[in-house]
Amino acid sequence: MSTEVYRDAWGIPHLRADSADELAFAQGRNAALDRAWQIEVERHRSQGTTAAFLGADAVGWDRFARQARLDDTAQRCFRALDADTAAWVRAYVDGVNAGLAEGARRAPEFAATGLAPGAWRPWTPLGVWLATHILFAGFPTKLWREEVVRRLGPRAVGLFATDGPVSSGSNGWLVTGDRTATGAPVIAGDPHRFIEAPGVYQQIRLACPEYDVVGLAVPGVPGVAHFGHTGKVAWAITNAMADYQDLYRERLRRDGPRVRALGPDGWRTASAHTETIEVAGADPVEVEVVETERGPVVVGGPDSAEAMSLRYPPRVREDLGFSTLPALLRAGSVADVDRAFDHWAEPVNVVQAADTEGGLLHRVAGRVPLRHQDNRLRVVPAWEPGYEWRGWHDPLPREPVDGVAVMANQRGLAEPLGVEFAPPHRAERIRQLLEGADGWTAASMAAVHTDTHLGSARLLLGLVAESEGLSAAAARLRDRLLRWDRRMAADSTDATAYAAVRAAVVRRLAAHPALAGLTDVTELAEAAELAEPAERAELAGPAEPADPDGPTGPSAYPQIFLPWLALVPRVAFALDSLLTTDLLPGLDPAEAVRAAVEEVAAAGEAPVPWAEVHRLAPWQALPDPAPELRPGLPGDHDCVLSTTSVPGVTDHSVRGPAARYAWDLARREDSLWVVPFGSSGVPGDPHHRDQLPLWLRGELVPVVTDWNRLTKESHDQESHDH
Repeated sequence: MSTEVYRDAWGIPHLRADSADELAFAQGRNAALDRAWQIEVERHRSQGTTAAFLGADAVGWDRFARQARLDDTAQRCFRALDADTAAWVRAYVDGVNAGLAEGARRAPEFAATGLAPGAWRPWTPLGVWLATHILFAGFPTKLWREEVVRRLGPRAVGLFATDGPVSSGSNGWLVTGDRTATGAPVIAGDPHRFIEAPGVYQQIRLACPEYDVVGLAVPGVPGVAHFGHTGKVAWAITNAMADYQDLYRERLRRDGPRVRALGPDGWRTASAHTETIEVAGADPVEVEVVETERGPVVVGGPDSAEAMSLRYPPRVREDLGFSTLPALLRAGSVADVDRAFDHWAEPVNVVQAADTEGGLLHRVAGRVPLRHQDNRLRVVPAWEPGYEWRGWHDPLPREPVDGVAVMANQRGLAEPLGVEFAPPHRAERIRQLLEGADGWTAASMAAVHTDTHLGSARLLLGLVAESEGLSAAAARLRDRLLRWDRRMAADSTDATAYAAVRAAVVRRLAAHPALAGLTDVTELAEAAELAEPAERAELAGPAEPADPDGPTGPSAYPQIFLPWLALVPRVAFALDSLLTTDLLPGLDPAEAVRAAVEEVAAAGEAPVPWAEVHRLAPWQALPDPAPELRPGLPGDHDCVLSTTSVPGVTDHSVRGPAARYAWDLARREDSLWVVPFGSSGVPGDPHHRDQLPLWLRGELVPVVTDWNRLTKESHDQESHDH
C-alpha cells in the first residue's frame, strides 16, 4: 500500500498508513527526508565515527562511544527485543534507508563535510537513543566528588550538591479537571536540554487503524517516547534525577596478549581489543577497548596505574525499554500508559499522565540498581566486596494526584533513587502559579511556561541588603537591586545588574584559598568549559597515566569529562550551599558579596537589558554564525523559563526549553506545542526556523487534528513490503 503524508501550516508532518509497521516505515522515511544530516550525525555518534567527517575535535566523543561499547550495547538490546517490537523498529530503519539518499541531497552539510549517507542497521535507533542519553544521569559528577574529597576531606562530599551545570532537567505539571475551564485535565511543560539546531524534538502525528497520536519524536527513533497525546490519554516526562550508573576503580594488568582485572574474587580475564578512529585531516587514532566484569573501561587502561569502568543498566540487562514505545502509541487509558512504562529502562524519568475517563498518573519509570550507598556518591573499588549490584528497585515510587502535580527535577517523588536534585525554586513557583488561579486552559499555560521570577535570588539579595560600609556608587547599586522585582525579563536592566553581581560573587568564591585545592582540576577543565554542551565537549586527547602511588586524578580523565570538573560552574550552581556552609574555614560569604557589589559598581558600566547579554548559543555539528541563531533571551537557570547560562563564565545560554507543550484532555485539537527552530532540518526550507520567533515570545502552535485542514503532499510514500 502507499502511506499518506500531510503537512500543517508549520510544515509539521502528519503521517497516515494502513498498519503500524507501514507507519513506522513512513516515520523513518520522513526523518530521513526532513532531518537527514541530523540523524546521520547521531548514527555516527552512536558508532563513534564522527571524527571521520568532523575532524580532530570529535575524537573525544568517538573514543568514549567506543570504549563505552554504545553500538555493541545497542546490538545486544535489539537482539533481546520481542519479535513484534523488533519488526516495528526494522520497519522504521527500512524507511530511513529508503529516504536517506534523497534527504542527503537536500542537506548541504553532506557536501560541506564530504560525508556520504550510510546504511542504517536494525539496532541503529537504539544506538541513537543510548548515545543521546548515556550522559543524562551525570555519572562524571562522581569524578568531581572524588576530587572534592581528595582536596577538602570526606565531609565535603556533598558541598557542591545541586542541579549541576551539565545535567538535563525539565518542567512538567498536571492540572486536574477541578482546576481547569473544561473540567478535564491539562498536562503541560517543557523539557530542558542543550539547545541544538536542528532541535532534538520533532513535532509529528502518527495515524493508522490502531491509533492516532500526536507528540514529540526524537529524530532517528521510532514512535513518541516522552510527550504524546492519543486523543484518549496524554503523557509527559521529566528527568527523575535518579542515580543508576556506577564508576568502579579498576586494577588492570597485561598478561601476555590478555588483559586481567582484579575483582572481589581475584584476577579475571577482561575482554580487550583495539579499534581505529578515522580522523578527517589528521592521522587515525587507535583506542584500546577493555571491558571487565563490572563494565567497559572509560578512564585509563591497562597501562595506567588505575582505570575506571562504567556499569550502566542497558549494558547489564540488554534492555533499553523499547517495547514501551509501540505500547504507548496504542494506549487508550492511564492504565495502558502505566503498564507500558513498567517496561521502561533508560533514562529514568518521572511520568505524568491523564485520560478522558478521569485516570491520573504520577510515577517514576526506569531501571535503578540496588547497591551500596557509596556507589551512588563516588568511584568505588572493584576489588573489594560489597559494591556489586543486587537487583533493581521495584516497585518504583508513585503518588496520587490531588489538584496539581508538579515535576521539576526537585527532591520528592524520586528522592530515594538519587543523590543530587534541582533546587526547589522552579517547582515551588509552578505550584504557586497553578494553585493561585482556577479555570486553566491549554492556552493559558503559556503564562507558566514564560514566568521569569527568580526564586534563587533571595539568599544573595539578603546578603546584599546586609552589606555595610559601601561606597556611594555601591550603595546605589545595592538599593537598586533591593528594589528589583526579581524577574529576569528580557528588557530588565536590573536583571543584568543582578547577574553581574552574582557572577562577581561566584568568581570570588572560586578564587578563595579555601577552594585552592580544586583549582588544578579547573585548569584542566577550562578547555572543555560550557561554551558548548558537555555531551558535545569533544576536545579529547589520550588519557594520561595516573600517579602510581595514589588514586586516579584529573590528569587521567578524558577531556570529555572535564566540564564536570570545572570549579567556577560548580560554584555557580551550588551558590546557595556555598553561601551558607561552615565547611570552608576562612570563607566569609558576606564579605565576598560586599566586595562583589563594590567591584560591579566600580566598573561603572550602565547595565543593558538582560537579553542584550543573555543570548542563545545552540550546539550545531557544523557551527552556523547566523545572527538569528543568537537571539536575546529572558529567563535564567532557576526560573520556570529556564534558560541556563553559567554565572562567572558566560551569560550566554546553552540550555533551555527544547520544546513546549500543553495537552488538553477535553479536546485534543485545543492542545498546543512549539519547538525552538522549526519542523525541518534543511537549511533554506520555509519551516527550518519559522517557529523561533514564537518560541522566543513564549507563544505556541496549534495542534491540528482535522485532516481537511492539512495539505497533502503531492506524492505518497511507496509501500513497505514485509
